[in-house]
Amino acid sequence: MCRHTAWLGQPRTLAGLLLEQPSGLLQQSWAPRRQAHGTVNADGWGTAWWSAARAEPARWRSPGPVWSDASLASVAPHVSAGCVLAAVRDATTGMPADETACAPFVRGRWALSHNGVVDRAVLPARAWPAAESVCDSAVLAAWLLAAPEEIGPRVRDVAAADPGARLNVLAADGSRLVATAWGDTLSVLRTAEGVVVASEPHDDDPRWEDVPDRSLVEVDAAGVRVSPLG
Repeated sequence: MCRHTAWLGQPRTLAGLLLEQPSGLLQQSWAPRRQAHGTVNADGWGTAWWSAARAEPARWRSPGPVWSDASLASVAPHVSAGCVLAAVRDATTGMPADETACAPFVRGRWALSHNGVVDRAVLPARAWPAAESVCDSAVLAAWLLAAPEEIGPRVRDVAAADPGARLNVLAADGSRLVATAWGDTLSVLRTAEGVVVASEPHDDDPRWEDVPDRSLVEVDAAGVRVSPLG
């Protein structure tokens, strides 16, 4: 369920990152190429980006399909940033369908998206007060962003408590990206201008690298590191 993508590098426009790629998030909202769970991501979208103006990211979310948002198509070519995180949503059955349930979820400098599903009962009770929504992804985000440096170990612990969970998460704080591949696809593209981490490639560039399942991906000024989680 859901698709997400993040960029870290030289400033790029939201349009160039999200709307203009041949198989980018816009295309993935109605015709993803690698999504194994669900088929259409029409239950909302969101994006966060960072600027020098403040530590916390700007965020824009909507509960409708990204393809129907004329404002995004108009504004996106005029907004650029060196760090961007975005997602389109296929809501889990029984979960809320309003804007508060759409990723990315934000806490301080950090923003996070979740592709997958998790039993909320296995998540610590102390995560709930900080959650932006009662949906599983929001509660998971609250738990993970309570300790951003522990995202990998916390994902592993949640998976141990709920073996059926799919826990692909993608987080950013303006200067680094952190992602996990756990039960769904994840790919990385390294270019001279920067790095993309995404649920699936947004084009057919041969430089895309598939991330092994149960892996942690970390991207910062030092480069890209992929390490096992399982």
